Amino acid sequence: MSANDSVVISGAGLWTPENVLTNVELVQVLNDYADRFNEQHASQIDTGDVDPVAKSDPDFITKASGIRQRYVSHAYDSDPFAADKLFHQEGRKVFKEVCPMAAEHLAAQIDAVGASIGEVRRWWLHQANINMNQLITKRLLGHVGTQDEAPIVLDEYANTASAGSMIAFNLHHKDLSSGDLGVICSFGAGYSIGSLALRKR
Repeated sequence: MSANDSVVISGAGLWTPENVLTNVELVQVLNDYADRFNEQHASQIDTGDVDPVAKSDPDFITKASGIRQRYVSHAYDSDPFAADKLFHQEGRKVFKEVCPMAAEHLAAQIDAVGASIGEVRRWWLHQANINMNQLITKRLLGHVGTQDEAPIVLDEYANTASAGSMIAFNLHHKDLSSGDLGVICSFGAGYSIGSLALRKR
């Protein structure tokens, strides 16, 4: 598709749930689970047969991801950190592999529509981790993208997976002028990347 094709985004909308789960509340749930687990397995932990569950703190989450809260459709009525709900994620491995792939994909996308990186007015990127977004924009722009160049909504909406780029678009598109070029891009741990270059009429 070229930047001159006639696909039109004629409207946008975003529903935000009323309930908010803060980092403080989220960490409290995890730490309660850690206390229970470590107490129940104290003897095995003492002998080294079982690793203790480490506690966390709200500042760590914010520093590591840029997330301060998230909207939830329902308040938690059960323990989301019960043993059967815990999983392990290859966070750093994904970070190191996806960021270069996303930057290369975006550069190729812009080239495919006959434009240059410098022509792009705004980047609406997948909202998974603020450090990932900053690294991608640094690779593309030569500097960490500003809130105007690549809006971040992680602090309020948290990791909303592939929908994050559309949430960022919904909240940060009305100030564009006719002719401005923008790119929407989502990517994930499955190593799939999709993007759309669009120009405001």
